[in-house]
Amino acid sequence: MEASTVLTRATARRLRQGPAAPEAMARKEPDRLPRRQRRPGRRWARRVRRRGGGTWAQVPTDHQGCGIKEDQEAAAVFREVVSFTPDPLPVRYYDKDTTEPISFYFSSLEELLAWTPHMEDGFNVALEPLGCRQPPLSSHRPRTLLCHDMMGGYLDDRFIQGSAVQNPYSFYHWQYIDIFVYFSHHTVTIPPVGWTNAAHRHGVCVLGTFITEWNEGARLCEAFLAGEERSYQAVADRLVQIAQFFHFDGWLINIENSLSLAAVRNTPLFLRYLTTQLHRQVPGGLVLWYDSVLQSGSLKWQDELNEHNRVFFDSCDGFFTNYNWREEHLERMLGQAGERLADVYVGVDVFARGNVIGGRFDTDKSLELIRKHGFSAALFAPGWVYECLEKADFFQNQDKFWSLLQRFLPTHSICSLPFVTSFCLGMGTRRVCYGQEQAVGPWYHPSAQETQPLFGEHKLPGDGGGWVKIHCCLADAWHGGSSLLVQGVIPPEVGNVAVRLFSLQVPVPPRIFLSLVYKLEGPSDVGVALELTTGDAGGCHIGSISVLNAETGFRQSLQPLQVPPTKLARWAGHCGQPLSGGWIQRCYEVSLRGCLLQDLFVNFSRPPGSPKEESFACRLGEIQVVDADSLLAPLHQVQDVTVSQVRWQQPAPVLEGRPVRLRLSCLLHWSYLLLQVRCFRVHCWEGTRSDSPSREPPGPEKPTFLGLAFANQYRVVDLVVEAAGPGQDGRVEFLVEPVPREGFLVPQAEWGRAALLYSSPR
Repeated sequence: MEASTVLTRATARRLRQGPAAPEAMARKEPDRLPRRQRRPGRRWARRVRRRGGGTWAQVPTDHQGCGIKEDQEAAAVFREVVSFTPDPLPVRYYDKDTTEPISFYFSSLEELLAWTPHMEDGFNVALEPLGCRQPPLSSHRPRTLLCHDMMGGYLDDRFIQGSAVQNPYSFYHWQYIDIFVYFSHHTVTIPPVGWTNAAHRHGVCVLGTFITEWNEGARLCEAFLAGEERSYQAVADRLVQIAQFFHFDGWLINIENSLSLAAVRNTPLFLRYLTTQLHRQVPGGLVLWYDSVLQSGSLKWQDELNEHNRVFFDSCDGFFTNYNWREEHLERMLGQAGERLADVYVGVDVFARGNVIGGRFDTDKSLELIRKHGFSAALFAPGWVYECLEKADFFQNQDKFWSLLQRFLPTHSICSLPFVTSFCLGMGTRRVCYGQEQAVGPWYHPSAQETQPLFGEHKLPGDGGGWVKIHCCLADAWHGGSSLLVQGVIPPEVGNVAVRLFSLQVPVPPRIFLSLVYKLEGPSDVGVALELTTGDAGGCHIGSISVLNAETGFRQSLQPLQVPPTKLARWAGHCGQPLSGGWIQRCYEVSLRGCLLQDLFVNFSRPPGSPKEESFACRLGEIQVVDADSLLAPLHQVQDVTVSQVRWQQPAPVLEGRPVRLRLSCLLHWSYLLLQVRCFRVHCWEGTRSDSPSREPPGPEKPTFLGLAFANQYRVVDLVVEAAGPGQDGRVEFLVEPVPREGFLVPQAEWGRAALLYSSPR
């Protein structure tokens, strides 16, 4: 009781104080370093920060000594004396064993109200803005919500920079989903940033979870709901600030404990205030309420929207029902929901726990009834296919699960350029960069998942037996860790088959360039080409795109460019040429005015004069659709790379005559306009990671790849470097490579760089 009393008093004090002032919530940016200049009559200078003093010194140095080429900007240089007593790192933000940055949650009201942004919070801020889509989420079309609940949450997905896990869970049927909820039983569940980046890339909004449960939950609710309005407003303000700061889109409110009369009386006011403030601060933001508490304060799941819980529905954006409903529940809800049918999300437990209509591979039975009555659907824990079935068959089982639901899941269209995807799932058994192998070994990085297509199996009309099957494949990749495998049969009476991969609604700029990278498996003369459909965009205007009927479109067969325009060589320098690993790139130019780009197809055609059935297996490595003008914009340089939070680990015992090696961890931070990049690739010279040894020593033209960053900071972890000898300096240089949204390689002259000089203690 004593501990609970202290908890309540501390909470009340926070609530009385209210949230921090807006200026206190502003993200604290580190001091910017002065831009480097080249002065006449002097060599380039290096900047040295001496640990402890915190000052910069100008030290004359030699180009050759720093290993900097004439056309590159000098690296900032930081100096460290090796010490094995590191400064402690904030436990919330870093894994205690590895110091890898991790996503986090709040377990109490105190933690929520005490939060203010720190530099480490930048790791968990989504880089990817919520993608433009059609129809918008605000339309009255029934929606599909996916509530991700897996083994308590914050598993391998908590590692912001990825992990080396084998056989992780991956979701990639995003075109069927409108809302993604990350669920756990912690009080405040902040979605791991990898999920937010992946969902936003597909135009799917992301919600966190605010949950209270059991007796402790009742005490928590009493603390902020039973008092004055400033108490619940302080909690709502902090929830809004967290969603705004971390760039996700709202909250599922899940009160699963009874409420006092005073608390339940304020609950609709709390919901209404939270919803209003979120709409003001987060464009497109959503607040949903879970079916649990009644307006009397009793905890009693209704499995429907009715007069006992309608007050909560009226106070927010939507209502998520419990799972044990029957069709008569749906029929009764028609009168309760009125014109807001799409705001009622009928819950479906994919694990099929309790007295439910359908679940597991019979989930379509539930979906059929939900759509029959015009409601939205909330699929709870579709990770069942991963948790309960064989991991070796995960991809087949997941494709089967979603294919059974496909007819009840309307898709949405992407409506912005550039559109670039390598079909990477954000995982793999090796890592490839534009056909060049970078590292071998399992990896999992949800932020690295790229836009996924419409999967499925299609049978050609008629009795010819033609078919096409689309699925992801980890066996080979052009860029990332996977490719898209398209297999099929072209019957003798058919000249070609075309498969729709993406639904788009993009007003076409005056000129666009398209690129397709593919590889045919085995000997085959089947032709491969991109096709697109266009429609009359005369009804388009800013802020809205008219939905066109399929009959208004027509298909464009594209002719490949043999030689790309000179100014575009950096983007399409290998068009029409064989690439490493047997890949082929085809480039296209399209000039269309007043049109709407609607769909992207890949077309497979039989060889001229071939009378027989043609089988094919084709891997698609990358598709790009780019506004030509964006390719002519100047490149920006990564600037102000800094090295901080350095940690050294003792060397392991070494054999006589072998060099002593240390493990180095540190934080890199840099300056760059994040809206212009897909991510950053981080490299180093003079060091290799212990868990990914290079196959050959990196030279000055081949730095060692360390990892991907989806923020303007990166934590280097356990980089193996040689210990400095007596009176000598060791040196490691870090390079930050921006990856533009258009998807081309940036010259090293535009990379950011910083060097760390280190010496042994005297």
